[in-house]
Amino acid sequence: MGVGHIKVGTASSRFAAWIASGFILVAIFLPFVAGRSLLQDLFFIFSMLVLTQWWNLLAGYGGLVSVGQQAFVGIGAYAMFGSVILGNVDPVVSILIAGFAAFVLSVPTAFLAFRLHGAYFAIGTWVIAEVMRLGVAQWKAVGGGTGTSLPRSATRDMWFVDGISVLFDVKTSAARDILAYWLSLFLMVTTIAVIYWFLRTRRGLALFAVRDNSQAAQSVGINDFISKLIVYFMAAFGTGLAGGLIYLQKARISPDSAFSVLDWTAYVIFIVVIGGIGTLEGPIVGVLVFFLLQSLLSDFGSWYLMTLGVIGIAVMLFAPKGLWGLFTERTGMELFPTRRQLVIPEKET
Repeated sequence: MGVGHIKVGTASSRFAAWIASGFILVAIFLPFVAGRSLLQDLFFIFSMLVLTQWWNLLAGYGGLVSVGQQAFVGIGAYAMFGSVILGNVDPVVSILIAGFAAFVLSVPTAFLAFRLHGAYFAIGTWVIAEVMRLGVAQWKAVGGGTGTSLPRSATRDMWFVDGISVLFDVKTSAARDILAYWLSLFLMVTTIAVIYWFLRTRRGLALFAVRDNSQAAQSVGINDFISKLIVYFMAAFGTGLAGGLIYLQKARISPDSAFSVLDWTAYVIFIVVIGGIGTLEGPIVGVLVFFLLQSLLSDFGSWYLMTLGVIGIAVMLFAPKGLWGLFTERTGMELFPTRRQLVIPEKET
């Protein structure tokens, strides 16, 4: 027998890498041929995919089921608005400030939330988000409870807008949509790449062990608290970036919208559950299904929400691992494999 080696990739994952590379290349040049409406739809898909991937890392891999991720969306969005309005910072740069603001918020809230477990942790994160919403509503400099809009001068003069406007021969508003689309594409690709890289590191392997059996993981020296804390901080930072970008594109903010549990947590959970929690592919499938359902049913008011609920229940009953999990069980295909396999080549004769 020869010397063994660890193998992670599969034939399907290598093929998927080529497909993904082609998709990214096409997506970069899409604004040259696509209309503004399509770019706005793709911005929604990409930004929601970022939010779902971070929640999936938190809950699907870290076992931390949070219903308060809107806290990081909201604080990131308000940090972006505050830095633009009060600090005259360019809105593009302010997206980074949004991520760091969410990270800063996650430090004290982690030591409060981590004292709770299971359903109490979930409720605790929602309470934290509500406290943040009520607190931000008192911030008069950014509109208080009624909210505010980004200054026209800031959105008109932000980085790259003039160049995009000249390149595509479009108005400033259309140039902003193209810039927001490119930023969302970059953030989506970076998010998936970072999470996939993290899951393949030793810390990611430790996270799998903690999720599968916390006591067994601790018995071999894995620090349960540190592993989950790192994931919590990562998810906060990434969610804050997404919040800043989403409200850069909206250019209008209010506490109720920025800290909406429906928009930034309930829909995110629905997407991950129907796609497949604990997989990188699941949120991708889920966000496409969610966008299709929203496009077809959003005009039906409360019936739309009832339909989402029925679909969610049906998937949990008949496909507990989600649509992607059901597909993987029948085909064995994995686009983002994380399981390590020991390959021992046969000895040559």
